[in-house]
Amino acid sequence: MDFLRPATWEEALAMKAARPDATPIQGGTDVMVEINLDKGRPAALLDLNPVAELARWSWTAGPAPMLRVGAAVTYARLIAELGGWLPGLAQASRTVGSPQIRNRGTLAGNLGAASPAGDGHPPLLASGALVEAESVRGTRLIPIAEFYTGVKRNALEADELIRAVRVPPAAGPQHFCKVGTRNAMVIAVCSFAVALDVRARRAGTGIGSAAPTPRRAYAAEELLASELDWDGGGALDPALAGEFGERVAAAASPIDDVRGRADYRRHALAVMARRALGWAWADHIASPGGAGPGTERRNEETG
Repeated sequence: MDFLRPATWEEALAMKAARPDATPIQGGTDVMVEINLDKGRPAALLDLNPVAELARWSWTAGPAPMLRVGAAVTYARLIAELGGWLPGLAQASRTVGSPQIRNRGTLAGNLGAASPAGDGHPPLLASGALVEAESVRGTRLIPIAEFYTGVKRNALEADELIRAVRVPPAAGPQHFCKVGTRNAMVIAVCSFAVALDVRARRAGTGIGSAAPTPRRAYAAEELLASELDWDGGGALDPALAGEFGERVAAAASPIDDVRGRADYRRHALAVMARRALGWAWADHIASPGGAGPGTERRNEETG
């Protein structure tokens, strides 16, 4: 196995162009497990750790700034530095592995592995994130819902690397929940995220570990957009919450496996969706229009 170690991003792109069979490695929390268990042996490893810029985050310019999270930003830093702007993603990050994994693992690594059970996927889907992919040919932004193409497959071309993930800051309450076979350090049996944008009167959803790829529940989103009492801010209608849960479950296509049965996954998704919506709506009532830290600091901060 060849080991490639670029010092700069430009070198990394050149090496990936020359060796499209090279597997990028940053935290290594997915790649090394596969190698150690003899489930896969790449022809080459492309070590991105020396590329300092990948460990930074910043705000994009324009009328609707987004958080640009570098490919090497770890889960621990997402929690500590970006949780106020990205609460759903921070909640999901807290469920990832152990403290050691959270200090090494990265969101971009989660995307590259494209496992249906990855904890970062549902909140990214619910938020409408963009994956910034780059090669020597140029840069493109891939909408997150188009990024997953199959079980552990993604939309990256052979010569492309993930440079960053662009995530809109929360425009309202967000929640993530997950069912596992134990309380910590567990692969999700199924997971769910919801994000409310109260001003725009829309909702985003994300389903994990209940289909060949992470996916949104579009019919459930349409239900909330048309039926939630966006103006009044009254109590959540239990019938609406129940219908929302059923639509989320209907959007899944789970399988039976060693972690859980398909019927259980559908049931759990309906329950989680109903509860997550209830928590999000309660947050909205408690703090109408609240969406995390103010925007006045955005252009001053970087990681």
